[in-house]
Amino acid sequence: MQNLSGKVAIVTGGTRGIGRAIAERLLREGASVAICGRSQDTVGHAVSAMQQLGKIAGHAADIRQPEDVARFFQFADAAFGRLDILVNNAGEGVFRRVGDMTLDDWRRNIDLNLNGAFYCTREALPRFAKSGGGFIVNISSLAGKNAFSGGAGYNASKAGLNLFTEALMLDHRHDNIRVCSIMPGSVDTEFGDSSKRGDTSWMIASEDVAETVAMVVKMPDRTMVSRIEMRPSRPRK
Repeated sequence: MQNLSGKVAIVTGGTRGIGRAIAERLLREGASVAICGRSQDTVGHAVSAMQQLGKIAGHAADIRQPEDVARFFQFADAAFGRLDILVNNAGEGVFRRVGDMTLDDWRRNIDLNLNGAFYCTREALPRFAKSGGGFIVNISSLAGKNAFSGGAGYNASKAGLNLFTEALMLDHRHDNIRVCSIMPGSVDTEFGDSSKRGDTSWMIASEDVAETVAMVVKMPDRTMVSRIEMRPSRPRK
């Protein structure tokens, strides 16, 4: 397994939930980490809380906006000078029946979950070229292959992200860029309304997804784990 000491990672949506757990896990592995979130206050609080774990920096950015993404990556350049790992984690879901969805509902799903990953990948690729390679992990969802009522926008965004990830892998595997899609099922985060779910102990923990990311990026160069599906071991009956 590879040693991540000296590596630099970007984690989008790294202030809470799965992204926060991933940032903390990579810091514990010795990587330097740059995170973003939409609010400078939340970014600042997250950075302060994680400083004891290692080298971390944060910048407010709305990854739905290409200009914000470019500024965030320039910030990471200034902070750490290189890039080895990109984790496209930021995402959200607007859940409504198709007939009830507004144009804004649709765009919120697609712009963040799919377009944002493209904007960040577009910034990462030339940086990987300078350093001789890199790793992109896209945090997708089982909703990208399993449709459900009320999930059309979210399903479409994650299905698009899955196929984008596969095409990206095929385009750049010979540039020494490895790509993986991680598709969790139900994760116990603020993403959903846990108050309506009762006991959430059966769900996947954010730390479990983070552990999977660490395993993937530490694989030897000769091996690429390209897709992982994660499910709760004992879901509610």
